[in-house]
Amino acid sequence: MSEKYKFSDPQGIYFVTCTVVHWIDLFTQKHFRYIVIDSLKHCQENKGLIIYSWCIMPSHIHLIVSTEGLELTAILRAFKNAESRLKRIVNNKVWQDGNHPVLLEANKFINQKLAYIHNNPVEAEIVDEPEEYLYSSARDYCGNKNGLLRVTII
Repeated sequence: MSEKYKFSDPQGIYFVTCTVVHWIDLFTQKHFRYIVIDSLKHCQENKGLIIYSWCIMPSHIHLIVSTEGLELTAILRAFKNAESRLKRIVNNKVWQDGNHPVLLEANKFINQKLAYIHNNPVEAEIVDEPEEYLYSSARDYCGNKNGLLRVTII
C-alpha cells in the first residue's frame, strides 16, 4: 500500500471511504444501513471514534473522522470486523480491503470533503437537497435537526 494512503498522523482528521466488495448496492436495504449505524455508534462509544461527517450510500460509506482512543486503523478494522451480522446475511466478505485514508490538513480540504460527502446523495439523484438525506450528517450541518449519529461539527 502506498504511504500516501495510511494513517500517518495519529492526531489527524481523515477522509475515508469503505466500499462494499464489487460495489454491490447492499445499503439500499434499510436494515443493512442500521447495522452500519449501530456499528459506528459502538466505535464512538467504546473505541474513541470521533465522527465529523458521514454518509451511507448504496455501495459505500464516506466518513471524516479522528480518534481520541485507539488508532484509526484499529477502529476501522474493528468496525469492518464487527459487521459479522452483515456477513452472516450475505454469506461473503462485505468490505473491500483498505479505506483510502486522506489526511485533511487544511480547512480548504476539509470543506471540500464535507461538501463532497453531503452532496453525494444529491449527485446520485437520491434526494434534491443534502439535508433531506437521513443517512448523512448534512442534517447536522444545516442546523435543522440532529442526524442518526453523534457528530462533532468542524
